[in-house]
Amino acid sequence: MELFPPMPLAEWRDTKETLHRFAQVVGKIRLAASVRRNHWWNVPFHLTGRGITTRPMGQVDGNPIFTIDFDFVGHRLVVATADGRTESFPLLGQSVASFYRQTLETLAALGVRVELPVPRPYRLADSDRPFAEDFEHAIYEPAWANRYWLVLSQVGLVLEEFAARFSGKVSPVHLFWHSLDIAHTRFSGHTVDQPAQVDPVTREAYSRELISFGFWFGDADLGEPAFYSYTTPAPAHLAEDPLTPASAQWIELNDSPLAVLRYDAARTEADPRATVLAFYESAYRAGALRVGWDVGRLACPGGITDPRLPAPPL
Repeated sequence: MELFPPMPLAEWRDTKETLHRFAQVVGKIRLAASVRRNHWWNVPFHLTGRGITTRPMGQVDGNPIFTIDFDFVGHRLVVATADGRTESFPLLGQSVASFYRQTLETLAALGVRVELPVPRPYRLADSDRPFAEDFEHAIYEPAWANRYWLVLSQVGLVLEEFAARFSGKVSPVHLFWHSLDIAHTRFSGHTVDQPAQVDPVTREAYSRELISFGFWFGDADLGEPAFYSYTTPAPAHLAEDPLTPASAQWIELNDSPLAVLRYDAARTEADPRATVLAFYESAYRAGALRVGWDVGRLACPGGITDPRLPAPPL
C-alpha cells in the first residue's frame, strides 16, 4: 500500500465538496447531541478501520446512546445504537438534500430525535443555503472517497507518532468537519485575552496559547493538499525561522504565518513519513522557542514521561 498516494484536488473536487457537506450534516448532529468539551473537542470526528465516526453520543439529552459512522469501504452511512440496532443507507447517488433527509429519517427509525439549530453549512461558500435545499452537490465517487479515508488514516498515524513526543496538554488527533482537516494541537496553558469582537467558535478554540499541526486536502486559499502548522497567538518574526525540509515554507494566511509542506513535495521524498515528522518538529520548535516554552521539559521521547521507566518486555 503506497504511503501518501496521489490526491490532486482538481480530480476529486466535486466528490470533496459533496462529502464535505455530508460531514457537516453529521457533524452538526454530533454538536447537538454531545456534551460540550473545551476547545470544541466534543465536535470532531475520529478515524475508524473503515472510515470516520462521531463516537457515542446521546443519553444526557434523552436519546439512546448512538453513533454515526461513514463507511468509506462499503460506502454507507451507518447509524447504530447501544442496544445493538443498526440502520444504514448508501452514500452513492445522494445529493446533500437527500442525504440530510435520509440521515434524519434513519435516526428517527432508531428513536433518536435531534434538532439542528442552524441546518446549513458552516463557513462554506453556500452557508446561506439549507441542507434540505442543496441538490447541487450530488457527486460521490467511491474510489476518491476511499482514497480520502486512506490518506486520512496514513496522516493520522504520523500525527499520533508526533503527538507521542509531547508531555503537556494536547488534543486528540481528530478530524474537524468545518474545514475537513485532520489535526493535533499542543498547549502551553497560558490564557489568551481575545478582542470582544471575536466570534464564539474562535474564542473557545483559541482560548489558550497553542501550536497546531495538521493536514488538509486543499481549498480556495491553497489549491492543493498540504501539511501545516501554526502558532497562535503568532509571535513576532516567526516566519524568519527555518523549516525542514527545504521545500517547506511560511505563507501568510489570515494575517498570520502558516508553515506549509505541500503533499506532493512530501510524497516524493525518499522517506515521506520521516520528512513529515521533521517538518512538524521544525515548525514546533520555531513556535515554541519564539513564545518561550520549555521545550526540554515538555519533551516525551518515545512516548515515555518517566526517564527511568524500563523498556517494555518483548
